[in-house]
Amino acid sequence: MVAQLRAASARMEGGIPNPVSPATGSASKVDFADMLKGSLDQVNSMQVNADQLGQKFSLGDDKVSLSDVMISMQKANISFQTSIQVRNKLVSAYHDIMNMQI
Repeated sequence: MVAQLRAASARMEGGIPNPVSPATGSASKVDFADMLKGSLDQVNSMQVNADQLGQKFSLGDDKVSLSDVMISMQKANISFQTSIQVRNKLVSAYHDIMNMQI
């Protein structure tokens, strides 16, 4: 998931692989919400693809093998579990910040 976020960040910044590099005045800034939405859209597309492959296999499509279905389902599951862990870390960080004494 982190690698996907970095790759999305690099695409948004015009191919710059290091998102921590100093920003110039003409470079567009990466919005966290857009990057998060892009990652969630990618997880969703992986799940939709896995469901479609499963349906094709169950309908008897000869072009789809069981191993392809299982691999796509596992990839979708891993990406979903990763997004849940990222969400949990974000919620935990939010709670830590809200509980700080000023």
